[in-house]
Amino acid sequence: MNNLTSTHSIAENHTGKKRVVIIGAGFGGLKLARRLKGKDVQVILIDRNNYHQFQPLFYQVSSSGIEPSSISFPLRKIFQNQHNILIRITEVYEIIPSENKLVTEIGDIRYDFLVIATGADTNYFGLKNIEKYALAMKSVSESILIRNTILENFEKTLNSASRDEICCLMNIAIIGGGATGVELAGAIAEMKKYVLPKDYPELDFSEMKVYIIEAGDRLLPALSGNASEKSKRYLEKMGVNVILNTQVTDYNGKIITLKDGPALTSKTLIWTAGIKGNAIKGLNEEVFTRELRIKVDPFCTVNGYNNIFAIGDIAYMPDEKYPRGHPQVAQVALQQAEILSRNIVDRLSGNPVKAFHYKDLGTMATVGRNLAVVDIKHFSFGGLFAWFIWMFIHLMAIVGVKNRLLIFINWFWNYITYDQSLRLILKMKEKKPE
Repeated sequence: MNNLTSTHSIAENHTGKKRVVIIGAGFGGLKLARRLKGKDVQVILIDRNNYHQFQPLFYQVSSSGIEPSSISFPLRKIFQNQHNILIRITEVYEIIPSENKLVTEIGDIRYDFLVIATGADTNYFGLKNIEKYALAMKSVSESILIRNTILENFEKTLNSASRDEICCLMNIAIIGGGATGVELAGAIAEMKKYVLPKDYPELDFSEMKVYIIEAGDRLLPALSGNASEKSKRYLEKMGVNVILNTQVTDYNGKIITLKDGPALTSKTLIWTAGIKGNAIKGLNEEVFTRELRIKVDPFCTVNGYNNIFAIGDIAYMPDEKYPRGHPQVAQVALQQAEILSRNIVDRLSGNPVKAFHYKDLGTMATVGRNLAVVDIKHFSFGGLFAWFIWMFIHLMAIVGVKNRLLIFINWFWNYITYDQSLRLILKMKEKKPE
């Protein structure tokens, strides 16, 4: 019998406490669950994976810099001995607000308060061929696929006699000049300079081209003009071909078609150019924006619903300072989770709730070895000091002391040896049908 419909099912909630169901164990969902530990509520944290993923370092998995397990932390370990928090690994199919329940892969789950923290997915803007052939980087598994593809293409290069085919296999194109694209471009440029020539001495790496293509007029549009210019200069010094004011309109797995300019060739196109909300069926269509973000009020309450909330990348909360909604970064999700946890407790106690006001703690991006850019309030700087700040903040944000130690060891080893030891092609073996 399904454990959600048995006599001891969590569907009935025999504890007598109000139930808070959180969909998504990203930054916002995880922080909210942790803030509700030991409170007089029952919390059910739902995710399709049994681990939390540290998204800012996906690009280092893709470029063989760190192990996937270093940025993944088991949810059940985080909440060991926390009796008011339950974990359910499943897919949510639909929300039925009229009945205060979710339809999931493992059965119906009822809620008193529902928090949607499903984050964002890749937005291909209707470009079907790019969606079919490009690589995305929104999960650990997608990051491993990028790493596999890069390494497999170099293995194929060794057995190719055609110069055009060799160049196509070696070239790597990154679409999107945000922080993810810039960090990945820098990491791949360092692989080209320090790592790959030692692994593949038969190849001429002057033939390899690394492109970063941005439709706007500058890299890192969320940062200051100074940080943007520095990042461009750093990347070009590292040998990255920076192409601005150019849209990618098509890709067939080999040829990259540009709206303005000659076509490029690459068997590895990584799409970081846009995101959209991970929407769930069941809410009124009026609450969604074009990018499938959910419209919420200043208390993170979904428009038109009294007991459904949204936080993080999925939430759209425009205000005077952010008329197009808050930036889709981890700090927003963490701060919204903090205020919502207090509001839920205050609401149950009959106390007044507080509106959310985002405190911008700064924005940063790393470009490569000893190179990063940082914007903090009215200050913008780059170089070695910015790089150390970037490393420290990201290291402290990792869940688990062991994970921090593993990442620090990998970073230290890579720094002193100019090498990464994680260039493994890992493939899932499919089970043969019976």
